[in-house]
Amino acid sequence: MGSNFKEARQNVFARVLVPFIEIFGLSRAAAAGAFFFVSAALAFAIFWFFHSAPPRTITITSGPVGSSSETNAVAYRAILARNGVNLNIIPSQGSLQNLHWLSDPSVKVDIGFVQSGITNELPTTNESRVSKLVSLGSITYQPLLIFYRSAATVSLLSELKGKRLAVGPVGSGTRTLALNLLELNGIKEDGPTKLFDLDAGVAAAALTNGTVDAVFLMGDSASPKIMKQLLFTPDVQLLSFAQADAYTRKYTYLNKLELPMGSIDFGQNVPAHDVFLIGPSVEILARPNLHPALCDLLLEAAREVHGGAKLLQHKGEFPAALEHDFPLSADATRFYKSGKSFTYRFLPFWLASLVNRILVVFVPLIVVLVPGVRIIPALFRWRVRMLIYRWYRALLLVERDLAVQSTPKSGNPKELLARLDQIEIAVNKMKVPASFADQFYGLRSDIGFVRNRVAGSAPAQ
Repeated sequence: MGSNFKEARQNVFARVLVPFIEIFGLSRAAAAGAFFFVSAALAFAIFWFFHSAPPRTITITSGPVGSSSETNAVAYRAILARNGVNLNIIPSQGSLQNLHWLSDPSVKVDIGFVQSGITNELPTTNESRVSKLVSLGSITYQPLLIFYRSAATVSLLSELKGKRLAVGPVGSGTRTLALNLLELNGIKEDGPTKLFDLDAGVAAAALTNGTVDAVFLMGDSASPKIMKQLLFTPDVQLLSFAQADAYTRKYTYLNKLELPMGSIDFGQNVPAHDVFLIGPSVEILARPNLHPALCDLLLEAAREVHGGAKLLQHKGEFPAALEHDFPLSADATRFYKSGKSFTYRFLPFWLASLVNRILVVFVPLIVVLVPGVRIIPALFRWRVRMLIYRWYRALLLVERDLAVQSTPKSGNPKELLARLDQIEIAVNKMKVPASFADQFYGLRSDIGFVRNRVAGSAPAQ
């Protein structure tokens, strides 16, 4: 049974080689080589066609449940779902934990929301892995809101020294920024000031009931609902940074933001005066192997979610090609300069992906493979012609010697007939493909023609 199968397989392979042998004029070995070369190229192209398809599922690390980061991730998921891509959302403690997860290959995440200015908080062992991450651009401002309970107005962070402060949970960007700013004002964890690592909900409740004196809140760890609730809480005030310009000069990743008087509630005039805030911007960070098509899709979603006018930004201000701690990816740079690629502008996402892969994989293959395959039979045909021409040159020498007859050896008909016999034996041993049959039989006929001339010139015995 096994031998029959093997024989049948060999017969099939032989039939496949026939077109290469007969049409292209290749030897069996050359035909086999050409067949395997073409097969390997096609196999690689098919593999790459499927391998280069954008994944149907990606994972984002967002922020705590209920935070603005999670809200944005949910909005992204709805937009990506319209294009057939599923976005898994993994909640986190905030920006610092997002950055940890993105830099850890064992954690299955692709993208994450990370506020600028927290890279230095990572251990030095993570630096090489973090440096490989790329940015898709900044998507929004992340204002730092400091609510405090006091009858007197507080405008300097240094005035919070000795107070009870809720600085945000471990792993959040809020806590990282709060500790940096407090240290800049001479307030440290081991000093008289009491620092509490409370999440946003617990911290707001603690401020309301007087357990703490001030809370630090940002969108990566707090919901807009909690912030708005504190704005309307009696005896709770929002700190306006009198030194906002100085902070933005000290830390270039910070931005000065203005919350105009009455912008939260015109009727109740909340806030009661212009409030100056500071805060970093938020970037979408990605691992370097993010598919280019998904980069375009994510930035389109960012435009839809963040592109409008809001309380602290103008219309069209985000997403923006702003670099901070991480370089913009090449795909994001191209998107900001010229938008989506041609096919993705006019075709549905998956159809555009299919057309792009055909253009990228199979068109170059045809452009390279067809000339490459044509070179093989051309080289082989050149080799066969050279063999045929070699014996034609030998025939021409026989005829020349017959015509010259300058020496007994060169003009001896017996010697010439012996040379013709050698030529004929060599020609008969040649392996010539069917495409060269006319030249092969023409050569044999010409050998007979020359033989008749030599025999006719021989003297009668």
